[in-house]
Amino acid sequence: MKLIILVALALVAVTIAAPVEEKRVVEIVEYKSQQEPDGSYSFYYKTSDGSIRQETGVVREARDEENNLKKVVIVNGSYTVVDAEGNSDTVTYSADEAGYHAEGPSIPKVVA
Repeated sequence: MKLIILVALALVAVTIAAPVEEKRVVEIVEYKSQQEPDGSYSFYYKTSDGSIRQETGVVREARDEENNLKKVVIVNGSYTVVDAEGNSDTVTYSADEAGYHAEGPSIPKVVA
């Protein structure tokens, strides 16, 4: 019985002594947004850790597989994320009728 109590107390001591990871609280410090009647839009925000995201979407006409005109949204934007050590990574991207395209240090490069 004494052994069980001793083991239980040891487990409690280890649990209490374990370091507690601090959680970072990140707040939005700046935000802008605009929506147009035709469906075009833009937005921007910045957080307290320095992360940033901005994007614009523009409506235009493009032909589909059957050669019919359709309205599509062409998107361009970027985001910068900051890790716990303060390192930043910026990715720029676009999306259109040809697909999604992204470039940045963390995006793998296509080897030809």
